[in-house]
Amino acid sequence: MTGLFFLPLLFAQAAEAPVDRISYPGKEANSPKIVLISGDEEYRSEEALPQLAKILSKHHGFRTVVLFSLDPKTGVINPDINNNIPGTEELRDANLVILGLRFRNLPEEQMKEIVAYVDSGRPIIGLRTSTHAFNIPKGKPYATWSWDHGDPHKGGFGKQVLGETWVSHHGNHGSESTLALIAPDAASHPILKGIKSGDIWGPTDVYGVDLPADAKPLLLGQVLAGMKKDSKPVKGKKNDPMMPVAWTREVKSASGKPARIFTTTMGAATDLENEALRQLLVNAAFWAMGKEGEIPEKAEVAIVGEYKPTKFGFKGYIKGKKPADYR
Repeated sequence: MTGLFFLPLLFAQAAEAPVDRISYPGKEANSPKIVLISGDEEYRSEEALPQLAKILSKHHGFRTVVLFSLDPKTGVINPDINNNIPGTEELRDANLVILGLRFRNLPEEQMKEIVAYVDSGRPIIGLRTSTHAFNIPKGKPYATWSWDHGDPHKGGFGKQVLGETWVSHHGNHGSESTLALIAPDAASHPILKGIKSGDIWGPTDVYGVDLPADAKPLLLGQVLAGMKKDSKPVKGKKNDPMMPVAWTREVKSASGKPARIFTTTMGAATDLENEALRQLLVNAAFWAMGKEGEIPEKAEVAIVGEYKPTKFGFKGYIKGKKPADYR
């Protein structure tokens, strides 16, 4: 089926989804299913993940579903509401989850679906603030998943699963951008297929990280002294050594099955304007699901429809939008 015919079908089938989420069909009825969960107050995952879902569906034939932080009274997207992401039951038959979360405190019935998915050993991709995806008070169910939990679950989901929790802004937020350079001995990794050192740039800053020994850095973040790709690197210790901005690891799940994990501290909606970053995320989806042999020489990642992402910032989300508005 050509893209010319596939795109109208894509939107026609998407219209059949429940109103609290958006869905796109795969090439086949049994194509692998990817669930993308948005919910952060700052980096516009409610804009980035629908676009990524459309790319994965239209260009690569995956079934995709996007979930949102919603006002339970109105059904309007409000990422400042940290305790309501309906639709997490979509994870029950998912082959991959992609997270764009920050400090969520979800109710038990929504959280248990995420926990069951992680415990199953299925693959996970975490973007930007997903290192600190959950902020759950002590004494509540799943408090051990909180970003600031102490031993024996230090750092919660972020540290224990993705490899890091919230640490710091390593680059100056809003004034120093990120150029991604391929880490030593990582150039042959399938996730980097078709990507050269320096191809990936984003206006978000480098995060501070201290990765576990089992994590494999793929990209290092060169801190730039400006908000353009051709800005000069910052001199001094910020770039000596450089912090990892993308890495992989395998984590033994509660089921005993090792889960493939890919994490990048890039991934804001504005970062997604960079073609090579979109390639990175598509390649990572193939790799995470054990399909690295199917990664194209240069993955098709053209923007689907119109994409004019909102600049990152608190209280900066577009008010009054419902999930269907991002279709």
